[in-house]
Amino acid sequence: MARAGLTADRLTRAAADLADEVGLEKVTVSAVARSFGVKDASLYSHVKSLADLRTRVAVLAAREFADRLTSAVAGRAGGDALRAFADAYRAFALEHPGRYAAYQLRLDPAVIAESPGHLRSIETTTAVLGGYGLTEPDLTDAVRLLRSTFHGWAGIEAASGFAHPRDVDASWRRAVDALDAVLSHWPPAAA
Repeated sequence: MARAGLTADRLTRAAADLADEVGLEKVTVSAVARSFGVKDASLYSHVKSLADLRTRVAVLAAREFADRLTSAVAGRAGGDALRAFADAYRAFALEHPGRYAAYQLRLDPAVIAESPGHLRSIETTTAVLGGYGLTEPDLTDAVRLLRSTFHGWAGIEAASGFAHPRDVDASWRRAVDALDAVLSHWPPAAA
């Protein structure tokens, strides 16, 4: 049996939990080793490096994020699907800030191609936007609009950046309604 029950999966989960607690940038091999009460060297038979550990956290986060998104939008279409998707996105980013940061890491395309979570999150996003009848290149533009809006919102909210007394949830609902209106009336490409 491995020392302290160490496996790559246990180390990845511990690193993800630690990232949610203290921030992804503070996750180190030493910090994870300390959480198991072992020396750093004990981890290297399960993960190659800090970069490998963070990549594993990103893949785990992608799977959990995709689970949340696909569950939220199941059986929904159009604006209803967009609202469910948006709420699931926001909730994941706020509840799991370290995992969410890991999901944002730029990974080797080969890793993404082998990551079911990354692929499902892409498919789910495309399916939600497909409900608006968008095709390329508008589909890519709309994905970028949603991702930048939701990512920006989550970052500002996590940093307590919405100081105005207006209810943040009310503003969120209006913002998502506005996105629904834009997607429903997507402007034609300029000639």
